[in-house]
Amino acid sequence: MGREFLEIFEDWAENYDNTVNGHDREYKEVFQQYDQILDEVVENSIGTVLEFGVGTGNLTKKLVEDGHTVIGIEPSPAMRDIAKMKLPDVTVLDGDFLDFPKPTTPIDTIVSTFAFHHLNDEEKELAIKNFATLLPKGGKIVFADTLFVSDTSKQRKIREAEEVGYSNLAEDLRREYYPNIDTIEQIFTEQQFNVSFKQMNDFAWLIIATFK
Repeated sequence: MGREFLEIFEDWAENYDNTVNGHDREYKEVFQQYDQILDEVVENSIGTVLEFGVGTGNLTKKLVEDGHTVIGIEPSPAMRDIAKMKLPDVTVLDGDFLDFPKPTTPIDTIVSTFAFHHLNDEEKELAIKNFATLLPKGGKIVFADTLFVSDTSKQRKIREAEEVGYSNLAEDLRREYYPNIDTIEQIFTEQQFNVSFKQMNDFAWLIIATFK
């Protein structure tokens, strides 16, 4: 996760669960079917899981309940505190997509939800390259995040947000590094992953990549 956005998450931590559960009208469409999105990530995960951007531990909880051992990485102290209160037996370490304590046990799946867009395209490529060194053949990366089919579709969503007065959402879409699908596909393909995409709502897509 891009550390330049850390202050946003420190401020957001207390209300994060309300937002993702649909109580913030500006972000309701972004997180529509949030529980189903998390369930899809869990369903496509195998073995021991390394999770980036744990946040308040919502995905982590579901992974643990499904029988996975989870090692969590989260840069926000406020978010980590909430996750640790929910899941005292789960390891949640300080770190981000590019700078994190290397696991001492083999990892089968790397997961993240609504966080990968905090990296610019060059950083995304570096992260996936590093992740490939942690996974065995057949290991998986399962992400859910906001993606766009094209720059035009992204600009349309920004205009729509502005037209209904969702200034925070419009600024968010401008400020952070929401990628196009073809960019993500190229990054994974170049790092020897087979990758597929599934649209979950008007913003969020499920990314499933298997290391060749």
